[in-house]
Amino acid sequence: MSVNDDSGRPRLVVGVVREQPDDVVREAIRFAEMLGASLEIATVDPTSYTTGHNPDGSVAAFSIDPDSAELITEEFNPDFAAHLGTILESAGVPWKLHALAGDPAHELARLAHEMDALAIVVGTRKPGLRTTAHEFFNGSVAVHLAHRQHHPVIVVPLHPAAQGERLPWE
Repeated sequence: MSVNDDSGRPRLVVGVVREQPDDVVREAIRFAEMLGASLEIATVDPTSYTTGHNPDGSVAAFSIDPDSAELITEEFNPDFAAHLGTILESAGVPWKLHALAGDPAHELARLAHEMDALAIVVGTRKPGLRTTAHEFFNGSVAVHLAHRQHHPVIVVPLHPAAQGERLPWE
């Protein structure tokens, strides 16, 4: 899904997950407007791995479950796509959705490289035991991006801790 012609515009890759606040997309729109850029909005399924990329922004993938040998076509969730569309269409910034599979940091970096993006925009995770456990075992996507690829990373704080509050990793 996309709107407008983005030919010749610089690009920003935006990593999104369904549960996150809309602030990440809104901040990405703000940066795109300032930079005259289009948005390449990507969601990544970490329970699959990519075997090929389709021109429509979807990918062919297999589940990481060793008991499943079924080829999957990763597609953007239609409800999530419609929700993002309502935010993006009023902005007038060109955009395209990408459904990816695999390690989120690796896939966002690959897309940024493929698109010769100006930067990658991601949000922080909300605090909580599940998030802390996930980041303990898998690491932060923003940290992985900052240390494992060459594009600048814009991290949108979604739930900043107030002065004196415990930080999520404490």
